[in-house]
Amino acid sequence: METNQNNNPNQQQQQQQQQQYGQPSGSQQYQQHYYNYMPTDNLSTFATLHLVKGILTILFSLFFLLYMFIGTAMTFAPMQGDVDMPFHPGNIFVIIGGIGFLITVTIGILTLLAGKYIKERRNYNFIFAIAIINCITGVLGIVLGIFTILDLNKPHVQAQFQPGYDPLNPLGNIQ
Repeated sequence: METNQNNNPNQQQQQQQQQQYGQPSGSQQYQQHYYNYMPTDNLSTFATLHLVKGILTILFSLFFLLYMFIGTAMTFAPMQGDVDMPFHPGNIFVIIGGIGFLITVTIGILTLLAGKYIKERRNYNFIFAIAIINCITGVLGIVLGIFTILDLNKPHVQAQFQPGYDPLNPLGNIQ
């Protein structure tokens, strides 16, 4: 019996280390249930990034207001040369600036709404559509749109947008 105890000092030492550091020993590590594992998602990060992108887009719309101001100044400034022109060049600046302003403010507001809906886990299709629209709005929009689409396509993320989803019990009745 003493030989068994003397032959196993390494095993005893490993068991003491595992107990000391809280690591499961032997078969206990394989007895962990699979349903305790929940894949992670980045929805809270994407909600914040959509808010930042929406604010930056609305701030970018100020550029088009400046463009409209320049066009208005050109319209009312006296021109040298032919005064009887059928269309004043300043009006082109005003029209382009107005259309650009409306488009960027609309995209900015829709992106802010998408960030709000991501945080609330509702309107899956709206968020998906805005992620696609963001892909045409520059480098930040492309990166944010692609990664949002990739994350929204994960099954456990789609489940979070279902009406009966309970965040305290994400896997339903599995126990």
